[in-house]
Amino acid sequence: MSGEKVANVTVVAADDHISPSVSRAGLNPLTSSPLSIGEVGTSLTEAQKDIVLRRLHFDGLTSFENLPREVSVIFERIDELSTDEAVEILKVAIKDHETDVNVSEQDLDFWKALVVNKRSHAFASSSNEKLDGVHVDEKNVSHDTSSSSSEVLDYEQVNVLETHKIIDWGLQVRLEAALIDTWSPYAEVRAVTVPYDDPEVPVETFRVYLIGILWTAIGAVINQFFTERQPSITLAMSVVQVFLYPSGLICEWVLPKWKFKVWKWTIDLNPGPYTFKEQMLATIFCGVTGGSTSYVSYNILMQKSPVFYDNQWVDWGYQILLILSTNFMGVGLAGIMRKFAVYPVKAVWPSILPGIALNKTLLTKQKKNVVHGWAISSYRFFFIVFAASFVYFWVPNYLFQALSTFNWMTWIAPSNQNLAVVTGFFGGLGLNPISTFDWNIVNMSSPLNLPFFTIACQIIGSFLGFFAILGVWYTNYKWTAYLPINSNALFTNRGTRYQVGDVVNIETSLFDNDKYQEVGPPFYSAANLVVYGSFFALYPFHFVYEIGIHYREMWDACQSFWRLMRNWKNSTYDGFDDPHSKLMRAYPEVPEWAYLIVLVISLVLAILCVKLYPAQTPVWGIFFALGINFIFLIPLTTIYARTGFAFGLNVLVELIIGYILPGNGLALALIKALGYNIDGQAQNFVNDLKQGHYAKLPPRAVYRVQILSIFIASFIQLAILNFQITGIRDYCDPYNTQKFTCPSSRTFFSASVLWGTIGPKKVFGGLYPILEWCFLIGFLAAFPCIALKRWGPKNWVKKFEPSIIIGGFLIYAPYNLSYYLPGVYVSFTFMYYIRNKFEAWWQKYNYILSTGLTAGIAFCSIIMFFAVLYTEKDLNWWGNSVPFEGVDFSMTGWLNATVDAPDGYFGPRIGEFP
Repeated sequence: MSGEKVANVTVVAADDHISPSVSRAGLNPLTSSPLSIGEVGTSLTEAQKDIVLRRLHFDGLTSFENLPREVSVIFERIDELSTDEAVEILKVAIKDHETDVNVSEQDLDFWKALVVNKRSHAFASSSNEKLDGVHVDEKNVSHDTSSSSSEVLDYEQVNVLETHKIIDWGLQVRLEAALIDTWSPYAEVRAVTVPYDDPEVPVETFRVYLIGILWTAIGAVINQFFTERQPSITLAMSVVQVFLYPSGLICEWVLPKWKFKVWKWTIDLNPGPYTFKEQMLATIFCGVTGGSTSYVSYNILMQKSPVFYDNQWVDWGYQILLILSTNFMGVGLAGIMRKFAVYPVKAVWPSILPGIALNKTLLTKQKKNVVHGWAISSYRFFFIVFAASFVYFWVPNYLFQALSTFNWMTWIAPSNQNLAVVTGFFGGLGLNPISTFDWNIVNMSSPLNLPFFTIACQIIGSFLGFFAILGVWYTNYKWTAYLPINSNALFTNRGTRYQVGDVVNIETSLFDNDKYQEVGPPFYSAANLVVYGSFFALYPFHFVYEIGIHYREMWDACQSFWRLMRNWKNSTYDGFDDPHSKLMRAYPEVPEWAYLIVLVISLVLAILCVKLYPAQTPVWGIFFALGINFIFLIPLTTIYARTGFAFGLNVLVELIIGYILPGNGLALALIKALGYNIDGQAQNFVNDLKQGHYAKLPPRAVYRVQILSIFIASFIQLAILNFQITGIRDYCDPYNTQKFTCPSSRTFFSASVLWGTIGPKKVFGGLYPILEWCFLIGFLAAFPCIALKRWGPKNWVKKFEPSIIIGGFLIYAPYNLSYYLPGVYVSFTFMYYIRNKFEAWWQKYNYILSTGLTAGIAFCSIIMFFAVLYTEKDLNWWGNSVPFEGVDFSMTGWLNATVDAPDGYFGPRIGEFP
């Protein structure tokens, strides 16, 4: 059979979509005895069974006596399907996924070829006729079908055939339809999920709540305590998952097998073996504190600390109201998002797949299966990678730090500023083809998690940003030549660091114009100007583009949501007939009012916060934050779910509030916290809902553990934060001996003064008016991109995601290409080449490799911190000092203000400050 691809295929909707029932002809996949190869697919020959096993990547099983459950389910569905039903399923899939960036071209072309080759079996006579709504260009289609579904194939021949060539049309059309209709059209999803479910498996158990509360508390303590240290240390979710597993097993061994009733509920302390579903629910439980702390903690620290605003009125009441309102308000919007970002098949959420893969590896027994010569189990593979990553991380991050920040080009001529500007790791733009041997840096772009097209689009944008920044700096546009090229700091008109506290009234925390007239406005580096301009362009561009391209899906989801509001007794799964949604119908759903109650309570708490305390914030600001998040939540979340690319609303909120409430840094900080966290928390909650969707967890259980987890973590984080402010000497001082310099809160404070106290009218309207035009540029640029995406050549524009390209500009100030180029190599190797050429290996090991490397580094960083960094046991030798020598580490502008600028300072003249 020729390997040519099918082109020019036009598909119309089929009349109906034949779907299987949830029960597979009485097969209970978790409790029935495993079936042998002879007991499944009884209508198929041995050679045909081998084709199925090869497509499922289980042809390397060492024994075919006890097949994996997913194999049995697919064989069963193949037996149920007729070829006509299968063709209809494929035609619907082709229509739905024609422009789907996550469906591989190889799969899509294969589906088209199978639909087209129905002609051979229908004895069609015209070579260019229409066949059931599919128009075929005969020049681009091969109709070689070397056997029919009833022919007996040579077994040895089948062993060497590729899985995407038609050798048995009748079988393969049913096989592909079974995969789509019973499992998933995405290899990524099939790698971490199973096409069956047993609602009787214990999920919301006492063990989950016990270990969930324990590790939520531990994560909240560690992540809050060290978040303001530089460098910070976090307890990543991959590490938490590794610890949850033995914690669950210990509960299984230690807890008594007691049952007791509390009202109408029966609580079983130890319902048997610790299950995959329990592990997944415990993971979601701990996800609130996974690798981070509450965003509003920076706000509270900034207000309460004497180093910043020193607001003495910030007591426990204010803190509790603020943290609960900001953390829960986003949860209230998550119920709406289910229709847009949880139930749709296209909402793949690539960022969550490695975590599910890790839990599946830890808790699911796997049959020994040899793939491309690899016989090692994924369980063993994970711990080998974990151990290797743990050991190796000591080399680039302690013993030989030059391997981490490998700015080898600057070693050639350390004093050459132009070389450092172009290739430098610290102060330059990082154009270095081999910039690091540290997985912690390589993994910044998540190259083993996100699709290759996401990484590719981002790096294209980063290269465009590279040239834009060079152009701005070397032309001295807006005095940028007097400043370092790639800094995120603010500068005075003499090129020194801008101290935002110098323009604030200490007593009122408001803008002091007399001080401002002495100091002058802050100035941005070239990279920071490009980043802000890109942000301003991205907001209108993405909003218009996402609606313009995906309006049909959004409109369908809105109609579905409206139907649910009018007929509230209908299922929230109304309109979703994919395999996972059908299996999830076995569980009671969370009603919309449960989310709305959380939203209303959060609003009340936020209003009390600004009315009972002198927060300088009007009540309408709270509703503004909620409204702008409601507008942007859908387009922001849908691209995150589809591609893994995300960005926040903080810059947009800062700009708008800065214009509306000039001179008020406190109001800006509070509304910014709401504006950013509502969307962020909603996305986190939806993220967890999707994990539960893939793992078949009861939605109400996921809802309960999330609410409880947020509540517990909020109070623990407040307790730790207040202890730090009063219990650690010189906390947030720039010269703190324990490195608790509070870089995040310092940035938060700077932004509140710059955007709120000084105000964007002075900075952008006065100094950088071109930035305001970026909104119009972004809005207008969306329309040709929409036209190109909709009517351009499909092969060229299918993976075209212009929002991610603009997002590539945002990596600068302070990061650069050195942090992202290595990820491109890794992504191309694993997410493109191996994904397409060695799919069996990729499905079994790719996500496990990702979590193993990440977990090893996260665990090692904790040990390293307490062993050698906390007490500053430095190793002083060439391999640790050479990266920090030269111009790269101490970058300045190519002009000197005191020498080259009129009167020794640049920018507007004194007395003419905006």
